[in-house]
Amino acid sequence: MQRSFKEYLSVTLKGMAMGAADVVPGVSGGTIAFISGIYEELISTISGVDLSLLKTWKNEGFKAMWNQLNGGFIVSLFLGILISVFTLMRLANYLLDNHPVLIWSFFFGLVLASIWYVGKQIPNWNYKIVLAVIIGAAVALYVTSLPPMGSSESTFFMFIAGAIAVCAMILPGISGAFILVLLGAYRPVTDAAHNFDIKTLAIVGVGAIFGLLSFSKILKWLFTNYTSLTLAVLTGFIAGSLNKIWPWKKVLEVARFNDKEIPVSETSVLPWNFEGDPQLLFSMILMLAGFGLIFLLESLAGNSNKPEEANATN
Repeated sequence: MQRSFKEYLSVTLKGMAMGAADVVPGVSGGTIAFISGIYEELISTISGVDLSLLKTWKNEGFKAMWNQLNGGFIVSLFLGILISVFTLMRLANYLLDNHPVLIWSFFFGLVLASIWYVGKQIPNWNYKIVLAVIIGAAVALYVTSLPPMGSSESTFFMFIAGAIAVCAMILPGISGAFILVLLGAYRPVTDAAHNFDIKTLAIVGVGAIFGLLSFSKILKWLFTNYTSLTLAVLTGFIAGSLNKIWPWKKVLEVARFNDKEIPVSETSVLPWNFEGDPQLLFSMILMLAGFGLIFLLESLAGNSNKPEEANATN
C-alpha cells in the first residue's frame, strides 16, 4: 500500500499510542491498534514475514521485497512504538505512582468504549457470538486475576516470557506488560532496560519476534475464516480486562521492582469504600474523556478496519 508522508506520520502517531498503552500493566496496545483502524493490516503484515521475502529480493530486487513486506507501514508503526516506550515510560510510571485513580479512570473509560467499538464491527449477533464473548471475557478475567509467578532469569525463561508477552500485546484486552508481571519477568526486563543489559534484552527480543511471527499467522487465519467469532472473542477479552483497570483498588500484596513497591494482587472496591481520596468528580471527567477519545480515533480511522462482507457470516 502506497502512502503519503502525512499518512505515514499518522501511522507513527498510532504507534506512539500503542506504545503508551503497552507500558502500562493492564492496558493493551492491541486495543489501540484495533480502534485506530490498523489492527488487521498489522496482523496481515506481520504474518507475511517469511522466507518468500528473500526469494522476492533475489529475483525482483529490494524494492519489490520492501513492497511485499509493507515495509513503510511496519517501520513507521514500530518507530512510533519505540518513541513512546522510551519517552513516555517515565511519565506513565510517574502518573501511576502519583495519580493512580485518575490515570486508571481515563483508561477505564477508553477501554469501556472499546468494547462498544469492537462489538459493533460484528454485523450479525446470534447465540454463538454471545457465547464467544462470554468465553473471551471469562478467559481475560481469569488471566488478570492470576497471582504472579516467581522470578527467573534463565535464558529459556526470558525467551518464553518475550514470546508470550508479545502475543498478549497484539491481543486487544490483554496487556503484555501485565503478562510479564504474572510470569515474574517484569523486574528482569525493566532492570535490563534500565541497566542496558543487551544480552537479556536480545533474548527477550528474539522470543518476542518468534511469538509475534507465529501468533500473527494464527490471528490472520482466524480473521480470514471466522471473522465474527474472532471479533466476539476479542470483545470478550476487552470486557474481561475491565476488572484489572478499575480505578479504585484495595492492595492485597506488593512486590519490589527497581527498589519500589508494585501492587501485584488487588481487589476492586466501590469508590466510597476506597482507602483514600476517591477523586470522584475528576475521575468521572477523565472516564468521559477516555470514552470520547475512542470516538475521535474512530473518526480518524474511518472504515479502514471494517470486516469484509464476505466474512460477515462466519
